[in-house]
Amino acid sequence: MKLGRIYEEVVKKGIEADPREKKDIDLLIKEKKQEYDKLEGRQKELFDLDALFNPFADTRILNGNKDDEINSMIVGIDVEGEELLLVDRLKEKNKNIDLVVSHHPLGRAYANFYEVMDLQIDMFTQKGLNVSFAESLLKERKAQVERRVGAANHQRSVDIAKWLGINLMCIHTPADNLAYRYIKELMDKEKPKNLGQIIDLLMEVQEYKEASRNNNPPKILMGDKKAKVSKIYIEFTGGTEGPEGIYDKLSNLGIDTIIAMHQSEEHFKKCREAHINVVVASHIASDSLGINLMLDHLLSKGKFDIYEFSGFKRFPHKK
Repeated sequence: MKLGRIYEEVVKKGIEADPREKKDIDLLIKEKKQEYDKLEGRQKELFDLDALFNPFADTRILNGNKDDEINSMIVGIDVEGEELLLVDRLKEKNKNIDLVVSHHPLGRAYANFYEVMDLQIDMFTQKGLNVSFAESLLKERKAQVERRVGAANHQRSVDIAKWLGINLMCIHTPADNLAYRYIKELMDKEKPKNLGQIIDLLMEVQEYKEASRNNNPPKILMGDKKAKVSKIYIEFTGGTEGPEGIYDKLSNLGIDTIIAMHQSEEHFKKCREAHINVVVASHIASDSLGINLMLDHLLSKGKFDIYEFSGFKRFPHKK
C-alpha cells in the first residue's frame, strides 16, 4: 500500500469513528475550504492544505513521499530521536522498515494539535450540556494547551527522520476515536452496574491484560468496586484532557462515572469535589487499543509487516 493511501484510510476511519456527526465534520472541512479560498499571498502559501480533507490536526505524514510503497512499518506510542536511531540501526542490520508510525503527534501535527479539542464540545453537548457554556469552558482550556505547546521544539524528531531518510507519520485522534468507540460500545452493551464490573470488562481486552502483566492495570481512582454505576462519560478522545470545570456540570447532568485513559491530579481533585467515580483504564494500553483497531482496518485493505516498539504491543481484534 502506498503511504498516501495509508494516510487516506486513517483519516477516513477516524471520521467514521468520530463522536461528532458526519455532517458536522463535512461542514468543518467545507469551512476550511472557504477560508482557504479567501486567502491571498503569504497566508495562502502557508496554509496547511491537509486541513482541506483531514479534520484531525494531530495526524499527518511528517516525512516521506505519498507515492512510496509501504511493505512494512514499525509502530510506537512515542517516537523521538532514540527510536529513529534504533530504526536506522535495524535497517543497517537488513531489517526492512518502510515506515515509522508514532501515536503521539510530532512536528507540525503537534504544533497545533489543540485544534482537535473542539471535538469535546460535541461530546459535552451530547450529554446535555449547554453548547455556549461548553464552548466557553473549552476556549480557555485550549488556550492553556496552546501556550504550553507553543514553546516546544516541534521539529526535532522530524529533522532526525529527514537526515536518516526515514518515512514518518503520526496517527493520534483517529486512533483515539476508535478506542473511544470500542469502549463505549462495550459499556453500552454490557451495562456494568458497579465499578468492579467496569474493571472486569476492561480486563477482557488484550491491551489491558498486557498492561496488567507490566504492573499498569486499569484502576479505580475514585470509588470502590461496589460503587454503583448509572451514567458513564468516557474520556478517550479530543486531543488531551478537557476543562477542569466540566465535572460539576457533568455531575449535575447525572454523570456518576468517568472512564479515562489518564487523569491529572487537578482533574482528579475536581472529580472528587463533584462526587464522580473515576476509572483510569491505563494510558498506553488505551493508545495501543486505538492503534491496533486502526491497523486491523489497514490490514483489511493491504498487506504489510508490523513491528512493535516504544510501548506498543500488537493485538488483532475480531470484528
